[in-house]
Amino acid sequence: MNNTEENIKVDEAPVNKPEETLLQVQSLIKNDDKSGLAELLEPQSKSQLANLLDSFPPQQKEQVWQDIPENIKGEVLAEVSDQTRSTLMSEMNSDQVSKLTIDLNAQDISEILDKADNDLKNQVIENLDSNKREQIQTIVNYTDKVIGRYMNPQTINVRENTTLETVQRFIRIKGLLTGQPQEIMVVDKDGKLLGILSMVDLIKQNQNALVSEFMTQAVSLVDTLNIHEASTILRSKSLFFAPVVNKENILLGQLNIHDVMEITQHESDTMLMNMQKVNESDELFSSIFSSTKSRGIWLGINLATAFLAAYVIGQFEAVLSQVVALAVLMPIVASMGGIAGSQTLTIIIRGLAMGQIGGNNRLWLFNKELWVGAGNGLIWAFVVAIIAQLWFNDIKISLVISAAVAINMTAANISGITIPLILKKLNIDPALSGAVILTTVTDVVGFVSFLGLATLFLLK
Repeated sequence: MNNTEENIKVDEAPVNKPEETLLQVQSLIKNDDKSGLAELLEPQSKSQLANLLDSFPPQQKEQVWQDIPENIKGEVLAEVSDQTRSTLMSEMNSDQVSKLTIDLNAQDISEILDKADNDLKNQVIENLDSNKREQIQTIVNYTDKVIGRYMNPQTINVRENTTLETVQRFIRIKGLLTGQPQEIMVVDKDGKLLGILSMVDLIKQNQNALVSEFMTQAVSLVDTLNIHEASTILRSKSLFFAPVVNKENILLGQLNIHDVMEITQHESDTMLMNMQKVNESDELFSSIFSSTKSRGIWLGINLATAFLAAYVIGQFEAVLSQVVALAVLMPIVASMGGIAGSQTLTIIIRGLAMGQIGGNNRLWLFNKELWVGAGNGLIWAFVVAIIAQLWFNDIKISLVISAAVAINMTAANISGITIPLILKKLNIDPALSGAVILTTVTDVVGFVSFLGLATLFLLK
């Protein structure tokens, strides 16, 4: 590093961790220090402010919201979670919402109005200019799970036979540049996408050259593409920008790095919550009633599967009444199978989400998990047999539980791969339903194998 580099200093305050900012805001609210709160919030970005608002219960959200700078409130409102947005907008009228959205793009406005009641939504849209109204209508016509819902319909479009100088002049006059990464779309007279022109080429190349000389092929996404599939494509190709087209290749909008990150984050959050049987609407600070309702549904489903397992156990009442040790050891069989199966299930669901599973590699994975399950089953069956023998000093019980552990762990690994693949084939989210089905399979197979073998070899 040379002396010049060593002497460079950036006069910039260190960025606090989110938890530190949260604690500072909590302290300022507790002390009713409004000026201090406004001063703390002033330099925060829209994303930081949105995360901060999502970190408070409803009443305190309102207190923080009051001191967010007016010039950024609209952008923050578009960034926050649905639950926070509903809380903040519950007391707003159409004029207040219109004031917040007046300088926002159609993408952000549609996000804000997504969960609003129809009267408010219609009044706010009515106050917009015709161009934005049309763009918003384009977005809201898509369902929640497709790429068209996330796109920005506002693009910079030029023809291939235009000079770079003309393009630059057009962009400046129309004020088309935004603060986000973007490219220039090259379209024909019918609006069909031909390619893209990078901002770098626009600036550095000979200004008398035609757009066609520096136009490159675009990796585009079809507007009806599921966001899960779109997320896989964006990650695999390391894209920070993508045009959105319809099936006729007519340009409809664009995705930039912010949109790509939002889609990827949405996919990650959805998968995590689905795997734990939590509804997407059940957010950190949602109401007690809402959280109880969303979680209660899956608890009910789980209870039904538990009764199924209990019914299976009830069919072996005779052997359980004679051999008390079986009741003591029975949870081990189900637990070992459950853990083995959930490990496989997690890996397979992640592979499906990343687009890594398909074609003939499914058979290879099936064979792999079969042998992993059998191998681990034999190893841990041996360990369990030794412990059971030391505990009960009964070779028959030791052999029965070891055989049951081996059978259940093998079956669990097979189930861990076949269940998500079958659900995927049926267009059912494996993350949402896979764990419940797997638990039922491992419990039933574990109890049947353990108690069935016990009936055969222990009953006199």
